[in-house]
Amino acid sequence: MDISIGTFVFLFAALGIALGFEAVNGFHDTANAVATVIYTKSLRPYVAVIWSGLWNFLGVMIGGIAVAFSIVHLLPVDLLVHINTSAGMAMVMALLLAAIVWNFGTWYMGIPASSSHTLIGAIIGVGLANSWLLGHFGAGVNWRKAGEVGLSLLLSPLIGFALAAACLILFKRLVKNPKLHMPPPGDVPPPWWVRGLLVLTCTGVSFAHGSNDGQKGIGLIMLILIGLVPAGFAINSAETGEEFKRMAQAPARIEAVFEDPEVVRALAATRPETDILLAQAPQEDSPKNAVSDLPSSYQLPDVDVDTVRELVGGLQGLLHGKASTADFSPSEKWTWRTTTLTLEQSLNKLQDRILPVLSEQTRTVLTTSRAELRGTIEYAPRWVMLSVALALGVGTMVGWKRIVVTIGEKIGKTHLTYSQGASSELVAMSTIGMADVLGLPVSTTHVLSSGVAGSMAANKSGLQMSTIRSIALAWVLTLPVSLILAAVLFLVFRQFV
Repeated sequence: MDISIGTFVFLFAALGIALGFEAVNGFHDTANAVATVIYTKSLRPYVAVIWSGLWNFLGVMIGGIAVAFSIVHLLPVDLLVHINTSAGMAMVMALLLAAIVWNFGTWYMGIPASSSHTLIGAIIGVGLANSWLLGHFGAGVNWRKAGEVGLSLLLSPLIGFALAAACLILFKRLVKNPKLHMPPPGDVPPPWWVRGLLVLTCTGVSFAHGSNDGQKGIGLIMLILIGLVPAGFAINSAETGEEFKRMAQAPARIEAVFEDPEVVRALAATRPETDILLAQAPQEDSPKNAVSDLPSSYQLPDVDVDTVRELVGGLQGLLHGKASTADFSPSEKWTWRTTTLTLEQSLNKLQDRILPVLSEQTRTVLTTSRAELRGTIEYAPRWVMLSVALALGVGTMVGWKRIVVTIGEKIGKTHLTYSQGASSELVAMSTIGMADVLGLPVSTTHVLSSGVAGSMAANKSGLQMSTIRSIALAWVLTLPVSLILAAVLFLVFRQFV
């Protein structure tokens, strides 16, 4: 795998910026895990941040890559397909720099802000800027995926506030010891079981943060590697022969789904010519012929279906006669990657029309086949995960104090109690963990800070509205500011690369 000196220097710089983003993310978001254990005297500050850094590291290494590619697929497919061009590299650098600038600025001001909001805003920004340059503004963004991610980011702090308040009320009813619902006296730690619960939730939030936020860095680094060194990273070269053999059969299984007359009928039913088509289609008691045997007028051109069949045929031709990924030339690897990306986009457009008519077995076949194809292009080498884990873990251990003070002292008017800390952390750990399972990015910062606010409200401790306004303002501004900043940076970079 030969690369020029210039490409190597740019690769080194880009990877450094991406890891810098993860380090900033680490010390920006450390407070989400350690604020409660510090302010309830459960752990000493430096013990807490080292412990949190360790579990952030483990979260990245164990948490998988589902969130990583949820983020990546917010990008327009035309940029993903051409990620190895100057436009692709301008995109990556713009969104990374925009995310770092906003993250670092809010950290410096001591304002809890969402790294997830920042990154997603930056991704949408470069997508919009790219579509504007191409003359179809707004068409380049995966709005469906953006809607899913945006909804999770919008709801997660509201859920955090409500659940933390409810959890505290339940805690106070079940545990009558008044000392647990009062601020800690001096440096006295809480009872052993409360301390254990707080350390456990700190551990859980740290692990969940690593597995959720760490994956965003993994996705960004894979974009950089695929763009600059496509021969080595366009596809997963570590697939075993058995995995390759199973994956190579996926296009034929997808093709069979689209040759099912029931599927063709379902697709035709959404077109204006429905009545004519159904009249000419085979009846229910007729043998289920192949699509090629249906009346020609039943097969009116459908660009989406035609595209799927063409792409599937292209993949079958590309994979024919190959026994492993080692049998592919660099250009064939790139063709494999871009064809799979385009096929996924076409299938996403069609799935709402065909899924309702598929049998459970056929639906499983289609879902499994798509997952096997994606697995070849949606992957991350262990060294990428390790480097992100180290950057996030080390970042967690520095720069933590600014945000910790805000969460521990400036959200409520009274000192954080043991029960408030436990309620906030328990809800944050559960919410972020569930988001990992669903493959959705959420804001660790807003889940935890809103949880603390919810526990303060439920305890009638009072809220410091100046801080709440600052957090809310950051919540509102993060998306548009990072969007605009990334769009401007992308347009500037496109003038020079």
